[in-house]
Amino acid sequence: MQAQRLGSVWTIGLSLGRLDLASRDVVIHPMFEPTVATSIGSFYDIRTSRAQKLLADPSDKRSPRQPLPGMDDAALRRSHISPARKLIVKVGSAVVAPDGTLSPTAMAQLAEQLAAIRQRGIEVAVVSSGAVASGFAALGFAKPPTAISHKQAAAAVGQPLLMQAWAVALAKHKLSVAQALFTAEDLADRARYLNARRTMGELLTRGIIPIINENDTVSYTEIQFGDNDMLSALTADLLSAEALIILSKASGLYRDGDARSIVPTVHTTAAHSAAAAKHVRDERTSVGTGGMASKLSAALMSAKWGIPTVVAGGATPQVLTRLLDGEVLGTLFVPSSARIAARQRWLTGAARPKGTIVVDAGAAKALTKQHASLLASGIAAVKGTFGRGAPVAVHDSSGAAIARGITLYSSDEVAKIAGKKSNQIMATLGYLLADEVIHKDDLVLLD
Repeated sequence: MQAQRLGSVWTIGLSLGRLDLASRDVVIHPMFEPTVATSIGSFYDIRTSRAQKLLADPSDKRSPRQPLPGMDDAALRRSHISPARKLIVKVGSAVVAPDGTLSPTAMAQLAEQLAAIRQRGIEVAVVSSGAVASGFAALGFAKPPTAISHKQAAAAVGQPLLMQAWAVALAKHKLSVAQALFTAEDLADRARYLNARRTMGELLTRGIIPIINENDTVSYTEIQFGDNDMLSALTADLLSAEALIILSKASGLYRDGDARSIVPTVHTTAAHSAAAAKHVRDERTSVGTGGMASKLSAALMSAKWGIPTVVAGGATPQVLTRLLDGEVLGTLFVPSSARIAARQRWLTGAARPKGTIVVDAGAAKALTKQHASLLASGIAAVKGTFGRGAPVAVHDSSGAAIARGITLYSSDEVAKIAGKKSNQIMATLGYLLADEVIHKDDLVLLD
C-alpha cells in the first residue's frame, strides 16, 4: 500500500516502524498488518508502533570539530554552528504560545527563519512544544491545568491546532511538514528507535520538515519530562544532527540568574558543567514545564554526545539565521571532542533499563578502570525481570550506578550463573551463549 496524494497533500496511513524504505516509495511491508493514522490539515501524520524486526544501526559519520586553543566566542560558533548541514530546532511553549494561545506572529517569524535555513540547503527538524498550551483554553481552563488527565485532554485538543498552525505558516514558503509523536518507550526500544531514525531521515531527504512532539495524550511521565528539552537532545542524536538550537523565553543561561548577563560559552567538562549548574534558578513560564534546569541538562547531554548546542531566546529577531552566521547569541555548549558510538549514546540517553545487575568490588574496578566486559563471576545479584538483549543498569555493591549495557543473558539466566566462572556456564545452563554477560562494546560507563 503506497502513500496517497490528495491534491498537493501527501497522507501516510501507516504506523511508524512498519515502513519499508528500501525504495523512495513509502509502502507498508506485506508481512505487517497495516494500521491507519489520521491526517489533520496539510501535513503527514506518523504514529509510532512496535517494530517486529530489529534493524541494523545506520552508520554515523559525524565527527566533532576540534576547537583550537584560544578561540573566542564568535570563532567557536563559526566553528561549531555555522558549518551544520542538519539542524534540530526546539521551540518552547513560551515561544509559540506565550499567553496560552498560539501566536500567529511568532509562528510566522519562525517559519520565515526555517524557510531561510532550507534555502541554504540545511536539513531541519523541529521539536515543538505547545500542544497543552494551545488546548487548555478550549477545555474551559483559565490557565494550564496541573492534573495529569486534564493535561492529556488539553494535549489532545491542542496538538492538531499546533500542527495546523505549523502547516499553514510553512505552506506560505512552499514547505510541507510531517507530524511525529513519540513516547519515551518508542525511543527506548532499539528497533523502534532505528525505524524512527530511518523514517525521519527519509522525510528530511525529501525536503519535508518533521514537527516532533511527545505523545502527551497517552504518556504519563512525559508530560513532566521537561517541556521537550530532553526529547530535543534525543532527536538530535536520533537524526545524527550537526547542531541543536533550543529556543526559549530566556535568552540563554543567565549568569547567577541575572537576565542582564548571559554566559556565552559552556564547555562539557565536569568543572564547567558544575559551574554552569550554579547559574540556574528555578523559574518557569506560565505555559511551559521545563525551565532552565531541564535545558541545561539536555544541552550538556547533547554536547557530551558531540552535538554543538545553543540555548537562545526564541523572540530574538532572526535568531536562527544569525546563529548560523556565527553571531554570539545565547549560550553555546561546546561539544565534547571524544565521540561515543551510536549504540552507547542510545544506552545513556533513550534506553530505559529493564533491570539491574549488581557487581562486586573486583568487577566494578575492572569495568570502570579497565573498561572490561562483565563476566558472570563478578555478579553479586540481579534485580528485575528482563530478557536477552535488554538494556540494564549496572550497580556496584553500594548501589551506585556505574554503567549501562546490553545483556546477553536473561535475568533468570544471570541469577543462575552469578558468581560462576565462564567455563562453568555450560554446566550450569546446559548451553553457552557467550563468555561474558555484557560485552565491553555494549557497555557504557556513567559519569
